[in-house]
Amino acid sequence: MPNENDTKPGPAVILLSGGLDSMVTAAIARERGHEIHALTIDYGQRHVRELESARAIAQKLGVVRHVLLPLDLRQFGGSALTDDIDVPKGGVGEDIPVTYVPARNLVFLALTTAFAETSGSRDIFIGVNALDYSGYPDCRPEFIASFAETARLGTKQGVEGMPFTIHAPLQHMSKADIARECDRLDLNPSWSWSCYDPTPEGLACGGCDSCRLRRKGFAEAGVVDSTPYAQDAPALTE
Repeated sequence: MPNENDTKPGPAVILLSGGLDSMVTAAIARERGHEIHALTIDYGQRHVRELESARAIAQKLGVVRHVLLPLDLRQFGGSALTDDIDVPKGGVGEDIPVTYVPARNLVFLALTTAFAETSGSRDIFIGVNALDYSGYPDCRPEFIASFAETARLGTKQGVEGMPFTIHAPLQHMSKADIARECDRLDLNPSWSWSCYDPTPEGLACGGCDSCRLRRKGFAEAGVVDSTPYAQDAPALTE
């Protein structure tokens, strides 16, 4: 008869940005029985409030080990999140927006895989979403599947027959679905941070792509978002 410990999930590594999606993803991993190790990357993003949220989420979810890794992508620029480019406030369009950080998830997943390989983990969780999002190419299912194969080929663990599983539990959820999961998991939305362009007072702007998608999702789900938004945040029209 198998020992109970033989079927217990092993440790999992979560790429924890501090945003809503990564918070919900981390809670799902914990719900599945994994011991959680978290990696947060300080890449020079203008929304550094996100890093404070990552620390708070890690503490509240009982993360075993939380690594905050500095990686200054401002040296490259090329994004409204890392360069002197205005964050768009005109609504979510169909083109890849200037808030796209070149190859961000490709770089971040490589680092998360390295962390997983040194943490005795075969399970990597990432909160990417391919439905209600801003059109980033590194959030698509085909990218995640391709990276999993790359990790299998390019790591000691992979070539020795212990490949990583890349879990993206929110991949096919709408923002409303994610808001409902947040509520089901008894998470406080204000623990997380989504805004790309906070006000000087530290409030979410309410008008950037990320804020609009978040606000729309909670409204459609009928779930209260306890995040403080600027008083002049635009009304939701889409």
